[in-house]
Amino acid sequence: MAKRDYYEILGVSRNADDDEIKRAYRKLAMEYHPDRNPDDSEAEVKFKEINEAYAVLKDSDSRATYDRFGHAAFEQGGGGRPGGGGGPGGFGFEGFADIFDEMFGDMMGGGRRGGGAPHGADLRFNLEIALEDAFNGKDTQINVPTWVACESCEGSGAQPGSKPVTCPTCGSRGRVRMQQGFFTIERACPSCHGQGKVIEDPCDDCEGVGRLHKEKTLQLNIPPGVEDGTRIRLANEGEAGLRGAPPGDLYIFLAIKPHRFFQRDGANLFCRVPVPMTTAALGGEIEVPTMNGGRAKLNIPAGSQSGTQFRMKGKGMPVLRSNAKGDLYIQVSVEVPVNLTKRQRELLEEFREESGEDNDTHHPESHGFFSRVKEFFEDLRD
Repeated sequence: MAKRDYYEILGVSRNADDDEIKRAYRKLAMEYHPDRNPDDSEAEVKFKEINEAYAVLKDSDSRATYDRFGHAAFEQGGGGRPGGGGGPGGFGFEGFADIFDEMFGDMMGGGRRGGGAPHGADLRFNLEIALEDAFNGKDTQINVPTWVACESCEGSGAQPGSKPVTCPTCGSRGRVRMQQGFFTIERACPSCHGQGKVIEDPCDDCEGVGRLHKEKTLQLNIPPGVEDGTRIRLANEGEAGLRGAPPGDLYIFLAIKPHRFFQRDGANLFCRVPVPMTTAALGGEIEVPTMNGGRAKLNIPAGSQSGTQFRMKGKGMPVLRSNAKGDLYIQVSVEVPVNLTKRQRELLEEFREESGEDNDTHHPESHGFFSRVKEFFEDLRD
């Protein structure tokens, strides 16, 4: 009886890419897996066909050989499958076990490479903090909804006073061997799910699972200098594993709220401070806020322009796990007076007449700008 075409078995075209072939294989393997079709010899045959087809088509070299020579390239005596394999159709135990791991490894607690109950899942918790908390550090409490070990049975899953017993199916190994035609594969025991023990008298509170869903309160230390997106790991504070299996870890991701005065860039802080026109023109001293909640004095030189930036060394954020600190940069914004009195307007008029608005001595920036504009239009006319 002639063999069916491998592409036909998987229901894909000869131009199908690797992802299409894998998706088709996963769907069919799930549908015809012996665990889902007990005592169904037809499903077993189809399952073998599906795996044989996928073993060849998933590998670019063997697929190219099959496309060129067909089944003859993989028949016994025909050189076998490129790269080894052996066995009928060039499909050996090693290749089949790899496929089985790929398909069912996660479902079986790690496939053939692992045994026993799986660890509890890792958890992520998002926490928003103020910039002050990132500056000073903070001890706080967080409430995390998670799975915790059942107190009644201490996580075993068995009724208090009883214990899990050896699994009669696998004899505590947690693994069973299964014959699939020419192949023998090892998988997690379906009775104990790889744990080697079964619960005959399950705990009333957790129904034999060994854990309950609760909100857990944890203490958290946030060190000074953390940045937006910093991740803090709390070992063994994730989900409790099934029936006493080790817990996972808890990962806390920090997000820092925007501040009303300061913007942060790494360890440096930036703050925009309005300065009266007279102070900017004549010079003077102003007080600026600092991140520690205090104030610092800043000297403004005479003639300071709007946008001028001053550096205050060591007034920025602490550097995480270090004694170093960043700097605070103050950008002045010269404020033009409003709601002038009659006398104030007279004084400003006198100043304008005295200085002249096109005087490059008193207004070097505007004078230079308009001179360049004038040159620009003259060049256009030429």
